[in-house]
Amino acid sequence: MLYAYRSIAIFLVSTTLIFLGSLPASAVEIQKVVSPGGIEAWLVEEASIPIVSLNVAWRGGASLDPADKAGLAYLASSTMDEGSGEFDSNAFQERLSDLAIQLGFDASKDSFSGSLKTLSENTEEAFRLFGLAISDPRFDQEPVERIRGQILASLNQKLSDPNSLAGRAWFELAFGDHPYSQPSEGTIDSISAITREDLVDFARTRLGKDNMLIGVVGDITAGKLGPLLDETFGKLPDKAEIAAIPQTEPLVEAAIKIIPQDIPQSVVIFGGQGVKREDPDYYTAYVLNYILGGGSFQSRLTEEIREKRGLVYSVYSYLYPMKAAGLQMGGFGTSNASVKEALDLVEAELVRIREEGVTEEELAAAKTYLNGSFPLSLSSNDRISDILVAMQFSDLPIDYLNNRPDLINAVSQEDINRVAQKLLDPDKLIVVVAGKPENLEATGKGAQKN
Repeated sequence: MLYAYRSIAIFLVSTTLIFLGSLPASAVEIQKVVSPGGIEAWLVEEASIPIVSLNVAWRGGASLDPADKAGLAYLASSTMDEGSGEFDSNAFQERLSDLAIQLGFDASKDSFSGSLKTLSENTEEAFRLFGLAISDPRFDQEPVERIRGQILASLNQKLSDPNSLAGRAWFELAFGDHPYSQPSEGTIDSISAITREDLVDFARTRLGKDNMLIGVVGDITAGKLGPLLDETFGKLPDKAEIAAIPQTEPLVEAAIKIIPQDIPQSVVIFGGQGVKREDPDYYTAYVLNYILGGGSFQSRLTEEIREKRGLVYSVYSYLYPMKAAGLQMGGFGTSNASVKEALDLVEAELVRIREEGVTEEELAAAKTYLNGSFPLSLSSNDRISDILVAMQFSDLPIDYLNNRPDLINAVSQEDINRVAQKLLDPDKLIVVVAGKPENLEATGKGAQKN
């Protein structure tokens, strides 16, 4: 079921706010809980509201899908809660609805994830249902074909959606034959080719105890959580049968690819080399990106392209650190007549930061915002449990939230200048445009015919 939560579950979402959002991140006390069977989870106890949130991620996501079965992880994520154990699809969903339990799964390029949210009085049953979904999914024909049909309809719509076309083409251009080039949601042909046996094999081989990361937040104690971890995850295999994704980097030469679309406004995606999460320069790149295009109205790209010239409604950039590659990406939409001018301004800003660096005022403002806004992300049980899993996924220490402000404050102008030389190179910018841009030609590998 594609997150078709009942109205009672929607109400549950609206009542999950806790009070950590008004506190400094250092006020979040994270415990490491190890079950009697050796399963580890990170826990934040919060008893003020009777709700428990669980987030789980398994290392290895859609990029592990066979090329001819791209979208396997995505289809599995969409059908894993459509019946398990003694429950068929209807019975399973009715049980969740009766107890106001939210349960769902998702797949990204590097991970397969699950989430659970429940009233604390239903914690044991909610964890039991989650355990059934991951250890004994039914993948019955009716729900699988129903969900497959929904995904195929969505993929068909995206064939004419400029944002989807540009995003998919960018990764194909940037990564060539590497697994990162294949779409996580698959294609019409690959989704159509996936069998029930593929789904069963996915659940059997890809979800192990050794590649699992767990975060729990809410009205539950460490003593109660430990045994629940064994009951929920104990039936999973000790080791997942997954291969490592080869390390890579995006295309290292400038390229422009144009996807002709008969629309008045083009969609532009640009990007290139970034940093992975474990890179020592990550925090410098993070601050640099805020100044370039990650700071909305405080960013240089917004100032130059929107405020001064009115060419776009929005322009942005962001870091995209993956396990096998690091990216820095961005994008905007603008009239076909303005695409080239806006792209020229992006490149000019890259050059200006490389040559002139950033000002003390820009650096101070970036640090103030990045440190001051972060506690707002700690505003709900499920958001915090998601952060706990992300910390483990990135191999960050359990006291990371205490140290994060110092890591950002340590970034200097000299650091920014050095990293800008490494990352902000217009001669290596990969650009994909979906639309009918005027006075712009495809170049480099983007000019090659598919």
